[in-house]
Amino acid sequence: MINEIKKDAQERMQKSLDSLAHAFGQIRTGKAHPSILGSVMVPYYGADTSITQVANITVKDSRTLQVVAFERNMLAAVDKAIQSAGLNLNPTNLGELLLISMPALTEETRKGFTKQARSAAEDARVAVRNIRRDALGELKKLVKDKEISEDEERRAAADIQKITDKAEADIDTATKQKEADLMAV
Repeated sequence: MINEIKKDAQERMQKSLDSLAHAFGQIRTGKAHPSILGSVMVPYYGADTSITQVANITVKDSRTLQVVAFERNMLAAVDKAIQSAGLNLNPTNLGELLLISMPALTEETRKGFTKQARSAAEDARVAVRNIRRDALGELKKLVKDKEISEDEERRAAADIQKITDKAEADIDTATKQKEADLMAV
């Protein structure tokens, strides 16, 4: 029972770390990467659809993305969706494909993206702490129901704290790496 609580907490904390990695993938570093367009939604037959479902996104060179729509008539809709996504990207429509040049990051935009990364990291920390709180609450309930002893609860709580500390250390490491990527010229 205690092992199940610890395992569940560890799995949920890992999902928070995965979510943070996904959030970091959405933050532009000046290099072309297909995940930058991951949040773009394209109207496709009346429903908003992820750009990856209607187009193929490849890296042409280190600062250019190439987008080829699966259906040629969708290219204009993809172009409009990218422009209106708030990513400050302006695709060049070449008739059969779109080329997206990554603009150089200014010091101001780098600082803005760093703030965004720190905010995502803080959200992940809060999620990890909430998971810890939930796990400790489950342990207290087991003690109250006299299914485990207080000594077992203390040992399990210490183990959960170690799992939490490791998750927070991983968040800090990922955040420092992302900030270094953002501030590199």
